[in-house]
Amino acid sequence: MPPPAIHTAGLVFDYPDGRRALDGIDLTIAPGERVAVLGPNGAGKTTLILHVNAVLTATAGTVRIGGLEVSRANLREIRRRVGVVFQDPDDQLFMPTVAEDVAFGPVNFGVRGADLDRRVADALEQVGMTEHAHRSAGRLSTGQRRRVALATVLACRPDVLVLDEPSSNLDPVARRELAEVLQSLDTTLVLVTHDLPYAAQLCRRAVILADGLVVADGRTETVLSDAALLAAHRLELPWGFTLPQPVPHPDRPPR
Repeated sequence: MPPPAIHTAGLVFDYPDGRRALDGIDLTIAPGERVAVLGPNGAGKTTLILHVNAVLTATAGTVRIGGLEVSRANLREIRRRVGVVFQDPDDQLFMPTVAEDVAFGPVNFGVRGADLDRRVADALEQVGMTEHAHRSAGRLSTGQRRRVALATVLACRPDVLVLDEPSSNLDPVARRELAEVLQSLDTTLVLVTHDLPYAAQLCRRAVILADGLVVADGRTETVLSDAALLAAHRLELPWGFTLPQPVPHPDRPPR
């Protein structure tokens, strides 16, 4: 059996002011799984994902990506394995053209020449943005910029893809277009979101964090059907929303 895509054991993190953001997180995500990480503001969701790609260093416990421990010694390889798409695409788009933005990551990992060109072309095709390759990202819509930000990560060919609130500030069409792209990807996916319908659409498993702890972990439709659980953690489905059937993932049996 391959090692877990993500494995945390006893993960603790204290901020410099003494506030404990993570209080012993044990979490295992298998290769190819799609997992929604849910919870109220301050639950520890963003802090958790910043440990997955070594932006933050644990106070105690361990994090492993594909069996490799997250540490300073392994920093470069960890950041190759884990791609993070931040909530604000402008945090990732700063080059003169879309193609240059998408090339930036692979160049920093030593990719050059025809391989670089192929990666840029493939990533833009995956997100449906090929025709915008030579435009400035600043002239694109929010939904288009978010897909370009995703392409900048895909061009690095990560093993794990983490998205922080990907549906925020998107109109319904842009939201659907991004969902279609994400459904087409064959990679381990971690979706950090307050958007419970988006979690239900894209992920078969959901984890709820609260006060730095995992308080629920199970099939998305089971977790989101528990009204008392959601209410206890300030989560709520839109009025009238009916949970869809889970999206099947190729070669992955239901949990």
